[in-house]
Amino acid sequence: MSTKLTEDSLAELREIAARYPQPRSGLLPMLHLVQSVEGRITPEGIEACADVLGISAAEVSGVATFYTMYKRKPVGDYHVGVCTNTLCAVMGGDEIFARLKEHLDVGNDETTADGKVTLEHLECNAACDYAPVMMVNWEFVDNQTPESAVQLVDDLRAGAEVRSTRGPRICTWREASRVLAGFPDGRVDEGPSAGPASLVGLDIAHARGWSAPSTGSADGGQGGHGVAEEPSREAEATADAGTPEAEAAVVEKESPTTETAAEKGDAR
Repeated sequence: MSTKLTEDSLAELREIAARYPQPRSGLLPMLHLVQSVEGRITPEGIEACADVLGISAAEVSGVATFYTMYKRKPVGDYHVGVCTNTLCAVMGGDEIFARLKEHLDVGNDETTADGKVTLEHLECNAACDYAPVMMVNWEFVDNQTPESAVQLVDDLRAGAEVRSTRGPRICTWREASRVLAGFPDGRVDEGPSAGPASLVGLDIAHARGWSAPSTGSADGGQGGHGVAEEPSREAEATADAGTPEAEAAVVEKESPTTETAAEKGDAR
């Protein structure tokens, strides 16, 4: 059931537009605010955005129908997205999606009879190192199985507290939409911001003593404090020993200086 835009909501739409030098730049968060109030993008919400921005309803509708995060029909309390793109699919995403459709008795982009869960297959969650991945109201739930996915949606429907793998506790669809509109809910510091697979590169940098260049140095970042020296050959060999790339690099470094084409003459 949608909730009519109130004067407070209209004031917040104007507040969003005022954040930007060009008010029209605020259209995306404004549409998220409409979803937070009405549960979807409604004709009334489109007209309200158009009035605030001084553009046509057709222009607003063109944006609302272009991006898949904007929904034109009611969404459940929890939008559950299952990644079915290549890596997640072969790791079990297709099986998870099939199991959830059967368990919830819904098809793609459909909502359960109790209005709790909307199920949708997503084309990529940009989290391949945690495949297969699901999202609930755009929060990550990593390394899923058909069994864990069923348990997840059952917990959501039962009102149990569910936490994302790399983020805060799961809120409702409307609450998440309000956050996307730019109104913080105080959950930003809940949960880790990154998981182990995302931190592998950082761990390697720490192990090798690498650091990022300092910013704002007089030499434009080409030297000065904070610039890591090139690792020694011994350090590289220790870190990369046994890899084809390391063996090729050693051969290249230790081979005699190669004559240039000019020194050898034109072989043609």
